[in-house]
Amino acid sequence: QQLGDRLPEVLDRAIEELTPPETICYQDELQIVELLASQPSPEVILAIRPTPALQTRMSELLDRNKSGTLSRLEEAELARYLLLEHWVRLAKAHAYKHLQTAA
Repeated sequence: QQLGDRLPEVLDRAIEELTPPETICYQDELQIVELLASQPSPEVILAIRPTPALQTRMSELLDRNKSGTLSRLEEAELARYLLLEHWVRLAKAHAYKHLQTAA
């Protein structure tokens, strides 16, 4: 309760600390769907990271969204990226829970 709206930030930091040094980078929805459909191990899921190019693009879109200068196409692109990030967070939360119950 004390963390309030900082919970996503706290979860990201916790997951980063638990993530193995080798990472699996993704650029789009298809790559994530294919990876998750392959039923990877929890360790592999925790190693998933967006590519630097995707991180840069998301930052640009988020900045432009704050300033109210997004086109309709960019709004749809940002919505897709946010959904993609949500999928990854859910998968990581499930993987982390699985590792905790297995330990």
